[in-house]
Amino acid sequence: MDYFDILIDSFFDTLNLVPFLFIAYIVLEYIEHKSEEKMLGVIQKSKRFGPFIGGVLGLFPHCGFSAIASSFYSTRIITLGTLFAVFLSTSDEMLPIFLSEGVGAGVILKILFIKFLLAMVFGFLIDFIFKTSLHREIKIREFCTCSHCHCGEGVLYPALNHTVKISGWIFVFTFVLSCIMEFIGEEHIVSIFSNNVYLTNFLTAGIGLIPNCASSVILSKLYIGGVINFSSLVCGLLVGAGLGLIVLFKMNKSLRENIFILLGLYFIAVFSGIVLQFLGV
Repeated sequence: MDYFDILIDSFFDTLNLVPFLFIAYIVLEYIEHKSEEKMLGVIQKSKRFGPFIGGVLGLFPHCGFSAIASSFYSTRIITLGTLFAVFLSTSDEMLPIFLSEGVGAGVILKILFIKFLLAMVFGFLIDFIFKTSLHREIKIREFCTCSHCHCGEGVLYPALNHTVKISGWIFVFTFVLSCIMEFIGEEHIVSIFSNNVYLTNFLTAGIGLIPNCASSVILSKLYIGGVINFSSLVCGLLVGAGLGLIVLFKMNKSLRENIFILLGLYFIAVFSGIVLQFLGV
């Protein structure tokens, strides 16, 4: 195992996320410092359409949007349903891998449409069941306090401070996780799926829970190689929130709530995979 190569890859994976995090924290700081009624009105009015907007944003092939969604939910700028919508529609590296492997446009569009539809449906359903209180000012102050930043020093410096701290945490986690994945080996993972046909949906959802872009890479390769079917692929991609889960557990203070979100993603994905399998999709 070449730890140096893994270290370099982890560094650049984290570096690619930095601009998205920085933009997210600039927005948070701006909202805190510019407490205009018009800005508050836009946030409140967009609340009911959040799962739709979240489902659209999650379709972009980058795990940065899930990290932004986690930051926004931790400060209660978006609702729980919007967070689920972003997580469920996020696909990370699936699209570029499929394009490079020559997978048909019909298959790609079908995956994106199903993920968007399920993300929107479950997002609105969750918002209907769980009412999220968007207490912007209180939550952002708590966010700043727990991060030990200097929120009174303009916008750019606190945003940079948040970005550096979260990026460092993500880098360490990505490196450790990549070492574990390298140690297990992709061939061993393929054998696990081949020997447990009826548990594939549960297994792919488990792979999808890995808070790293590597999960979508593994799932995409397993599908291309014929190891898993379409419904199992969608099942794993639904729960693949990328680095969003890392940011959520770091930024959101309620561990119980974070575990609920993680388990909710898993069971929604497994249920959806079973339904797709039953419908013959």
